[in-house]
This record gives sequence, structure tokens and C-alpha cells, in this order.
Amino acid sequence: MLELVLPNVARRAAWQESHREWGPGQHEDGFGVGPNDEVDSVEGFGAWVDWLHSRPGHLWWIVDEDAVLGGIVLRAHTDDWVQRVGHIGYGIRPSARGRGVATWALDQVLKRAGNLGLAQVLLVCRDENLASRKTIERCGGVLEQIVDDGRGLARRYWINLTDRRSVDVAWENP
Repeated sequence: MLELVLPNVARRAAWQESHREWGPGQHEDGFGVGPNDEVDSVEGFGAWVDWLHSRPGHLWWIVDEDAVLGGIVLRAHTDDWVQRVGHIGYGIRPSARGRGVATWALDQVLKRAGNLGLAQVLLVCRDENLASRKTIERCGGVLEQIVDDGRGLARRYWINLTDRRSVDVAWENP
């Protein structure tokens, strides 16, 4: 059964298994791993988890029993950073993609964003990321524009939370 959990050191082994699956140098939206974060040692991992809890916004790991399938973050404020990267970012480990996990997680976080009083949220994804585009559109995303953000083309979507209906998601558990 899928659930969103706060990052915690008790899930270190499961998180590291997921992290290894991405491979070196891969960008992992939703995990909050920076290029200088040391997450391999027990101490480094603990310090990183503490740092995640100190950051503005809400970050959850997407888990299925003992497996960490990905991460999702909600930035419940609006500033220049959010205008560039969006209120919500997520990433699903390669072996869990294509099963509805991202759609389920995004739907859950959209409910939470509405409960926090946000009327609409911005999501941004790479233009070539067809899976993310479909996920956002399935959850009610309306394309605002496609922009060149200096790293290539990015799609900017808005989701209105005031009259949004939850998505019926049947995710596949192999």
C-alpha cells in the first residue's frame, strides 16, 4: 500500500537502495539531494535527514511497505525559486515508473496543498519528459507556456485547487 512518509533515518537502507537505482549523477526530484550532500555514511545520512526537516516546505518519501519508490516536495510559498521550479517536484525510481505511483503521490500532495490554503499550484517539468507531462495533465494541470529556462525547454502548468476533483488512481504493484 502506498503512503507518504516523512524522511527518517530508520528507512536508510531502503532509501539507499532507491538512490543507487538512479545511478551516479542523476537528478532526483523530490529527494532533495544536493551535489555536496554526503548520504553514504550513517552520520552523513542522519545529518542530511535533519537538514531536510529544517528546510521550508514539505518533503515526503513515497513508500510501499519497506520500499522507497520516490520522493515528492511541496513548496507552500511563492518566491523566485518556486516561480522557476514549481510548487511541487517529484521523482520516481526507475523500477517503479509507469505504474501510477507519481499520479497517486501528486494527487495526495495536491489535497494537502489545498488544505494549506493554496488556491493553485505551479508545476514545471522538462518538455521532453512525457511521463511527467501526462502525470501533471492527469491531475488537472493546464499548460501555461513552454519556456527556455537556460537548460532547455520547460513546460509550466497550473493546477487550480479550488474546484479540483481527486484523481481515481489504480497504481500497479508488481
